[in-house]
Amino acid sequence: MNATTFPVARIIRLSILSLGALVFLAPYIFMISTAGKAQSDIFTSSLSLVPQQWFYVQNFTKALLRVSMGNLLFNGVVVCVLILVIQVAIAIPCAYAMAKLKFRAARAMMMLVMLGLLVPIHATALPLYVAFDKVGGLNSYFALVAPFTISVFGIFLFLQFFRSMPDDLIHAARLDGMTEAGIIVRVVVPNAWPAITAFAIFSVVAHWNDLYWPLIVISNQAYATPPLGLLYFRAAEAGDDYGALMAATLIITFPLVAAFLLAQKRFVEGITMTGLKG
Repeated sequence: MNATTFPVARIIRLSILSLGALVFLAPYIFMISTAGKAQSDIFTSSLSLVPQQWFYVQNFTKALLRVSMGNLLFNGVVVCVLILVIQVAIAIPCAYAMAKLKFRAARAMMMLVMLGLLVPIHATALPLYVAFDKVGGLNSYFALVAPFTISVFGIFLFLQFFRSMPDDLIHAARLDGMTEAGIIVRVVVPNAWPAITAFAIFSVVAHWNDLYWPLIVISNQAYATPPLGLLYFRAAEAGDDYGALMAATLIITFPLVAAFLLAQKRFVEGITMTGLKG
C-alpha cells in the first residue's frame, strides 16, 4: 500500500509546487520575453512569449546607454552593503543580550522590538526628511543608509536563532575566560551564518527594491538607486519603449536573482533553524 500511494502523493505535491513556482515566475518570464520584442511586437493581439523579431541586442543597448546603469548598480551595492553590515553589527549583540543574558530590562526590550515591527517607514518619513534637510544630509549615501541602520526585524530574527543555541556552548566559552564580546565574535557569529544569510537576503531585497525612501531624499541622479534610476529612465528616456524598459529591469533585478540562487541553501537553513526552540 505504501509503495503505491507514496508515488501518487509525491506527484501531487510536486505538481502543486510546480504550479506555484510557475505562478511566481510568470511575471519574470513575461519580462524576459518583452525585453526581446520590438515595439510593434509588444502591442499585438497575440500574447506569444517568443518574439517574432529578436530585439534583445537593441533593447539592452538602449538600457545600458541611455542611463548610467553602472552607477545605478554601484549605488545599489554601496547602500545595501552599508545597511546590511551596520544592521548585523547592531542586531547580533542586541539579540544575544536578550537571548542569553539575564537582566531586568530584557522583557521591556523585547516589547520595544515587537512594537518596532509595527511601525512602517512611511510613518516616520516626514520627520526624518525634515531632520536630514536641516543638517544638509539630503542627496547623500548618509540619507539613504541612516534610517535603516537599526533593524528590529533583524533583532527579532537573531533572537529566535540564539534561543535555539545551546547554553552549554556559551558557558564553556565563559569558563575559558572569554568576555561577552569575545563570545559574540568567536562563538556566536561563526554559528549564526545561516541566520545571517537569511537576514541578508531579506535586507538586500528590501533595500535594493526600495523606491519610496530614495524618491523622497534623492533628487541628484548621481546618488540614484536602481529603482529610482529605472523611474528616471522611463520618464526621461524610454517613454513607452517597454522593450528597453524591461531590458533595464532585467539588468537591475539580475543581481538579486543570482544572489538568492547562490545563497538558497543557507537561506532555507536559516529560516528553518530560527523556528527551533531551545
